[in-house]
Amino acid sequence: MTKMPSVCFFFLLLVSAAMAEIKTLTISNDARSMILFEKFGFTHRGHVTISVKKVLVESPSKISIEPSRLGFFLLSEESLLQVLMEMQQDPQFCVLDSHYITHLFNFRDLSPPPLSSFNQSYPVTAPNEYSLFFANCAPGTSVSMDVRTEVFNFDSDNSKDFLSAGLTHLPSLFFVFSFAYLGFLGFWIYILYTNKRSVHRIHFLMGGLLLMKALNLICAAEDKHYVKVTGTPHGWDVLFYIFQFIRVVLLFTVIILIGTGWSFLKPFLQEKEKKVLMIVIPLQVLANVASVVIGETGPFIKDWVTWNQVFLFVDIICCCAIIFPIVWSIRSLRETSKTDGKAARNLAKLTLFRQFYIVVIGYLYFTRIVVFALKTIAAYKYQWVSNAAEEIASLAFYIVMFYMFRPVEKNEYFVLDEEDEEAAELALRDEEFEL
Repeated sequence: MTKMPSVCFFFLLLVSAAMAEIKTLTISNDARSMILFEKFGFTHRGHVTISVKKVLVESPSKISIEPSRLGFFLLSEESLLQVLMEMQQDPQFCVLDSHYITHLFNFRDLSPPPLSSFNQSYPVTAPNEYSLFFANCAPGTSVSMDVRTEVFNFDSDNSKDFLSAGLTHLPSLFFVFSFAYLGFLGFWIYILYTNKRSVHRIHFLMGGLLLMKALNLICAAEDKHYVKVTGTPHGWDVLFYIFQFIRVVLLFTVIILIGTGWSFLKPFLQEKEKKVLMIVIPLQVLANVASVVIGETGPFIKDWVTWNQVFLFVDIICCCAIIFPIVWSIRSLRETSKTDGKAARNLAKLTLFRQFYIVVIGYLYFTRIVVFALKTIAAYKYQWVSNAAEEIASLAFYIVMFYMFRPVEKNEYFVLDEEDEEAAELALRDEEFEL
């Protein structure tokens, strides 16, 4: 058989999040030896329903095809390494022969042509996280078929829950954080109203960012709620992606503009700062396209891993790019402090931007590295923990950033204290403010 490299197989399972929803898709002339359809956390009352029709297996060599060599199976996380070892030890090994998988059905069970269909529901009584695969162990063949999958757990009231066991709390989680951001927005509007003389254009952008974040979370909550109870998002996924795009672009723009000191330190952007924005915004458009493809399709499409790599690569570039304006502002303030005679003010600004630099680095590290680690190591029943950690870190970052650059007339960072002027000059001479 055409064997999937073990590394690619492992990477596919690693980057695949636990998915849900009722999926209907078409496979056309696909020669892959294994296709991952779903990854789902089951309780002791789990079910998987598979419906296939219009099945066509083609072979250019016109050789006889054994139908039992093509079929569907479930693979638990605990059995993954054993199956990988079997595949590595024998290049001709067919995964359908493994004792570590849960067989569902093979093409021998299909109805006679021209219908060539099959429809069956299977109970899953052993709680675990399983991956639903299709395997093609007939070398040189390609498969075409229409597939419909329903993966769900039964709740205590016998209602279907289409969210994975570790994600069933996400609707409530997202609703709680959406209310937190709406409250934050109300407080921010109050601060702007009571400090009108200190308000700059950047503060309105920051308010818009809070609004987009709240709307994004509301749509995420509604999306997950409808998926949980019906298996489909009822259009909320479209609104989710729209507000996610606006929110992410606004977040990176606000961080870059704050890093440049736009509106509260200077009324304009330099050419190099404009170039950073012109690089980051189109890249975020590409990243959001990749996010939509990843979220709305799944590992069953041939280029799904590629889209994951594109998203990761673009995200890394953007995270690096937003650091440059902060570094440039720190260097510019260090140079200015040597000539303008305002040591105390410059020391306060340098301290502010150095702290902001550390906060941004910490936020990016936590949401990209730590959250991914939590998703990888957490038991399937606690997958929601990584989402909670990400939202807590994001809320903490927003609070710190908004506090540091709030429109207060007597902001501690911008107060001129003549008594401390001499001490500030000494500090600027002794402290290099290296990053």
